[in-house]
Amino acid sequence: MRLSDLEADTEPASNGNRRASDRRQGDRRRVDRRGPAARDEAQHSWFGPAPADEGHAELDLEAEARLAHELEADAGETDQPASGLRAGTQGGSSFQRIYRVFLAARAALGLALLATQISLALLGSKPDVWVMVLCGGYAVQTLVLWLLPRFQQPTSPKALARLASPQWLGSIGVDLLVFSMLHALDSSSSLNFVALLVLPVLMSGLLTPRLMALATAAGVTLMLLGTAWLSVLRGLDPALRMTQSGLAGSGLFIVTLLAAELASRLAREERSARGSLELARQQAQLNRLVIDEMQEGVLVVDRRGRVRAANPAARSLLSAHGMVRAAPFQLRGMPVWAPLVAGVESAFALGEWPEEGADLSLQFEPGNSRSLRVRVRFTRRQASRASEELCVLFLEDLRTVQARSRQEKLAAMGRVSAGIAHEIRNPLAAIDQANALLSEDCLEPTQQHLTAIVASNALRLKRIVDDVMALAPGVASDASEASIIDAQALLLEICQEWARTNEVTLGDDGLLQLHLPPHALMIAFEPDHLRRVVVNLLDNAYRHAPKRTGALLVSLGLRSDRLAELGVFSEGDLISPEVERHLFEPFFSTRSRGTGLGLYICRELCERYGGNIEYISRRQSQVQGNQFVVTLRRQAPLVGAAANTPSTAAPS
Repeated sequence: MRLSDLEADTEPASNGNRRASDRRQGDRRRVDRRGPAARDEAQHSWFGPAPADEGHAELDLEAEARLAHELEADAGETDQPASGLRAGTQGGSSFQRIYRVFLAARAALGLALLATQISLALLGSKPDVWVMVLCGGYAVQTLVLWLLPRFQQPTSPKALARLASPQWLGSIGVDLLVFSMLHALDSSSSLNFVALLVLPVLMSGLLTPRLMALATAAGVTLMLLGTAWLSVLRGLDPALRMTQSGLAGSGLFIVTLLAAELASRLAREERSARGSLELARQQAQLNRLVIDEMQEGVLVVDRRGRVRAANPAARSLLSAHGMVRAAPFQLRGMPVWAPLVAGVESAFALGEWPEEGADLSLQFEPGNSRSLRVRVRFTRRQASRASEELCVLFLEDLRTVQARSRQEKLAAMGRVSAGIAHEIRNPLAAIDQANALLSEDCLEPTQQHLTAIVASNALRLKRIVDDVMALAPGVASDASEASIIDAQALLLEICQEWARTNEVTLGDDGLLQLHLPPHALMIAFEPDHLRRVVVNLLDNAYRHAPKRTGALLVSLGLRSDRLAELGVFSEGDLISPEVERHLFEPFFSTRSRGTGLGLYICRELCERYGGNIEYISRRQSQVQGNQFVVTLRRQAPLVGAAANTPSTAAPS
């Protein structure tokens, strides 16, 4: 793996990681088609295989600078100096930087050669005219080439990989030609131009493919041997000349090998840095996604009270309506946030915070406040927190904390209640059976009345046990086992049966009225469970409704293409807000003989089949009352019937 190999596979930034991935796959396919030798050359350095951690994603360096900028923006550290990696990549790729260094070195060397010839002329030593011309032309060419790339596209590694390219001819080719001619024209002088040949050999070793670099070193060595052989023909010492040329050629080969190894290691480090940057960017995006989706508010605050980062949940908790603006923003200066600022200052001063958190209250306006459970965690977990500059605040609405605690208590209560109900069922059955046997032998009216009381209470206890067992864990039915039923026909049957049982008139002139669609309405529900929900709602409505025409109304209609709506309305006084907030809680009842499980079981049954139940207070011109609306999941939309289907209507 060479620096030129790494840079040759990269292109200018494109429209995203997908195109970059496509380019990498295409490059791998091109490498595979070049054969085993080429693949080994691309994957191994001069002295062995590359380390195993080189398989990172290859990103072009322009994209690398953008990713570093994104990471800084994500971290909110815009006031901090740029990282070393970003500072190193802003000037372009490693290949471009090294190429510009060589161009600058060539320009400096050209000026040095021209200054040397001028100094010799001023000191009285007459320089060779051709040597002077070569040095002057070389100085001009190097200066022009050094300045020219600033106004043109940078040289690519692919261009230097071809001998016929203008970039190779204008840099390495010119150096080889000029220095070889200088050595040939002035080989007998005291000036040694052989050392100048190190520059094109070093440049070739760093920026061109391996074979080309070796070929360059071999060509220079052959030129030195040829020049030495010409010197021998002119009568000079053959052993001295040939030995010097051989040693110089060997040194150039060593320089080529070392330069190639350095280039390979630089390419590996650059690829590793790119892969690490990509992994860091992905990790930052993942962290941001997780924090943004958290229901708990998260704030990153410094000692000055400046919020560096805030997720949507935290921004919503800090505002009475909507959300505050995105971070960064200042907590100080806002009276409503004063308790939060005081808590942050106390945490930084003491270096600790209660593990379970502390409760703070934000007063937005008179009568509008919000209590928060605040937990503070420091970014550095050290014994001494004097150097702490950032802390993380976890905010949670205290009502949410209390609701979660209530749910946990209710879950534990449900498990205990289910166990007790299971233990009651067997002795209750024995009591009921014994009472039935006693009632057969009781002839006196007093004894018959007592057995009737026992039977009534045993039946009530049996219903309570059944309700509690229905809520026990593990007895819930799967929604996929729901039956496909006609809600219109089943609801009509349930209402007729309930009216007969409670001796209620059903019809337009009766106490109970029905508003049903004229066609079948298919829903996914168990018939017995739907019957239980409707009967429970009708019992509650009948208990609180006045006994007059139209006091009870049951309606069925469409809410959307996928949902149906069942409404049970009853006239009467509206449910108070204090009672409304506890309607669907278990074991809550306004009756002394009530179990408080009716509405809770209705909600559980509706949610079991993908539905829902809610309470709505109804106020109209002369009628007010309470309505429970049950949302049911439809099995299939009805064609051409939605427009004619009445929705949940108010009583007439």
